[in-house]
Amino acid sequence: MRQDEFYYLRTAKASDLKDKKERYLYRLFEILPGFLSWAVLFLAVFFSWQKPAWAAFFIIAFVFYWFFRTMYLSFHLNAAYKRMKKYEKIDWLKKLKELKPEDQTLKTNWQEIYHLIVLPTYKESLEILREAFISLLKSDYPKEKMIVVLACEERAGEKAKKIAQTIEKEFGKRFFRFLTTFHPADLPGEIPGHGSNETWALVKVKEMIIDPLGIPYEKIIVSSFDADTQVFPKYFSCLTWHYLTVPDPLHSSFQPIPFYFNNIWQAPLFSQVFSLSSSFWHTMNQERPEKLITFSSHAIPFKTMAEVGFKQTNVVSDDSRIFWQCFLKYDGNYKTVPLYYPVSMDANVAENLLKTAINIYKQQKRWAYGVGEIPYFLFGFLKNKKIPLKKKILLTSELMGGHLSWAVVPIIIFLLGWLPVFLGGPQFTQTLISYNLPRITSRILTISMFGLLISIYLSYLLLPPKPIKYGKWKYLIIPLGWIFFPPMMIFFSALPALEAQTRWMLGKYLDFWPTEKVRK
Repeated sequence: MRQDEFYYLRTAKASDLKDKKERYLYRLFEILPGFLSWAVLFLAVFFSWQKPAWAAFFIIAFVFYWFFRTMYLSFHLNAAYKRMKKYEKIDWLKKLKELKPEDQTLKTNWQEIYHLIVLPTYKESLEILREAFISLLKSDYPKEKMIVVLACEERAGEKAKKIAQTIEKEFGKRFFRFLTTFHPADLPGEIPGHGSNETWALVKVKEMIIDPLGIPYEKIIVSSFDADTQVFPKYFSCLTWHYLTVPDPLHSSFQPIPFYFNNIWQAPLFSQVFSLSSSFWHTMNQERPEKLITFSSHAIPFKTMAEVGFKQTNVVSDDSRIFWQCFLKYDGNYKTVPLYYPVSMDANVAENLLKTAINIYKQQKRWAYGVGEIPYFLFGFLKNKKIPLKKKILLTSELMGGHLSWAVVPIIIFLLGWLPVFLGGPQFTQTLISYNLPRITSRILTISMFGLLISIYLSYLLLPPKPIKYGKWKYLIIPLGWIFFPPMMIFFSALPALEAQTRWMLGKYLDFWPTEKVRK
């Protein structure tokens, strides 16, 4: 064992490892997800050509499987939605005031809990930042227990400094403490982006506020937000209640439901649908806490952050990486707690339709680039023998299966499902299975539209009130977007996921791409 038992926790890619054998092994793990996805697609084409009957039976079985899976996920989505609406009505501050010591796992008064809110910003407008801060002020948690950090990038230039000064002048005295930080450009070994900026801010607030005031680390909860994150009114009281009552809170992250609704009425139809589908996916995931991993806006105890050395500064997918850092550091004794309570961020909107479409593709690719967590935790599982084997197997199969499905399922269902008919040759086209293949798959997919009906129904329930300046047609065309959603999944989901996996496979690594945020 090396002197640093957990040296592998700071690994970002294979070349970071000094040992040649370890480097080759990690590189193999980087190749694995992309190899599997391309192998599935290749075999689907190959068997459609050489063994069309086999391919046809496989496609029918696969479409049946996906139908039942869609129904299963729809029920989860409905259950999570109902619980979320229930949680939105609860007076969490009242529950905190009524909380008895015997009901707490963390034995401290709720009024001693501080919330450290970090808002990393790059080139966001004053309007976007102001709305985020206003939402903090509208929250029901005492502002004298909030430490707010506006984490700016030095490379954003003078305009960003002026915006930061305006925000500090307007909001700086309205919280317990307010700090503006500027993350230096071109620090060695860093990928400029959300994670490196946030880590710089956390180190600075620790040195300048937390340690001088002597605030116990376990009494601070860090909310890691995006610059456009707007909290719902009871977010901090809901988070505090969960933090004080869940088993082993210091070995837990806390995940709200990320909605993408701030500017959704400004978004073109296809962007609206993808914003809603992402929101639905994360709502549904709250019903599967054993598989839940931190994503986007989330919360984590400051004590835990400090013990793992804060977020990695050399990765793109820092929001999921911090979960795996903690999971490996604490020998598998780490979990993500669902809050069933929402926060809201911006839908993808750019200057025009084409740029919006390009930005959706880039955003999906960045999210799918989180496939790089697979080599990270597979290597970590080999190094850490204390993690139960059952946990290793379950998490590996879930993450591998999820990323494989992300890249290949839409392509198989909507494109390759017809290949046996076209490639199978004249002998196959005269068979009964050839005649029935397109009919069976189309009918199953038609029945699967039931899942889209649920999505349309929930869209109307969840969407924020429509601004007066938009006509009724904005409501009427929403179903149209969902009708075209399945084929859009190929171009805005499967292909960016496949590109992300291929980049890992070929060693063509990405830098962090900040999503452009435009308000009209």
